Amino acid sequence: MTTATVSDFTLPTNGGGQFRLADQRGRIVVIYFYPKDNTPGCTTEGLDFAALHEPFLAAGAVVVGISRDSVKSHDNFCAKHGFPFPLLSDSDERVCQQFDVIHMKKLYGKNVRGVVRSTFVIDRKGRLAHEWRGVKVPGHAQAVLDAVRAMNAD
Repeated sequence: MTTATVSDFTLPTNGGGQFRLADQRGRIVVIYFYPKDNTPGCTTEGLDFAALHEPFLAAGAVVVGISRDSVKSHDNFCAKHGFPFPLLSDSDERVCQQFDVIHMKKLYGKNVRGVVRSTFVIDRKGRLAHEWRGVKVPGHAQAVLDAVRAMNAD
C-alpha cells in the first residue's frame, strides 16, 4: 500500500456536472478507468460497480468511472444502463496520463494507444491506497469493495 497524495483534478461528468477530487476529502474514492463506452467489457464492468453501489456508499466510498469518451457519449451510456454514479470525460487524457493508464496495447492484432483498464482507491486523506492495473472484469468490483471495507476495519 502506498501513501502518495493524489493530485487534484476536475473533469466534466455525464449530466453536465463537474467532479473535483479535492471536494471528496473525507470520503474514500474509487476511480475506475475503462477504454470505451458501450463495449462489452466496459458495460459489464459498469454494471458490476452499479450492482454494488449501495454497499460502496455504506462503506463511505464514492465510485466514478473515467474514459476518454465525450460527455454526450457518457450521457447515452448512463441512460442506457442506469449507472448510479458519475462517468467523467477525460477527452484530453490529462487524468489518464496522471494515473499512467494510457499505453500501447494489442487490439485485434494491431498496436493501438488506449486506456488500460485500471482501478484506484483513494483514502479519506487523498492518498492512493490501492491500485489494480490490467484489470480482468469478472469479480473485480467485488474485490475493490472488499478492499474498501478492509480500509474501514483499519
